[in-house]
Amino acid sequence: MHSETISPADPAWRSQALCAQTGAEFFFPEPGSSVREAKRICGMCEMRSACLEYALANDERFGVWGGLSEKERLQLRRSSH
Repeated sequence: MHSETISPADPAWRSQALCAQTGAEFFFPEPGSSVREAKRICGMCEMRSACLEYALANDERFGVWGGLSEKERLQLRRSSH
């Protein structure tokens, strides 16, 4: 038996992510709504790094991914170039 590492390209991380059991409304709130609860859930999630890598690789523009909001991901992209 071998342990598999989950890569962002492998959609399996999504089914194991806490957001899959929570509901999308936390992670895709109405404009101006708080993302605090989504970030709290992300902070406890083991799939957080795969999620963030996926969002950055696929240029996700909406919602909280990997514990970061749209603005935070944009700043991260700008600072990494």
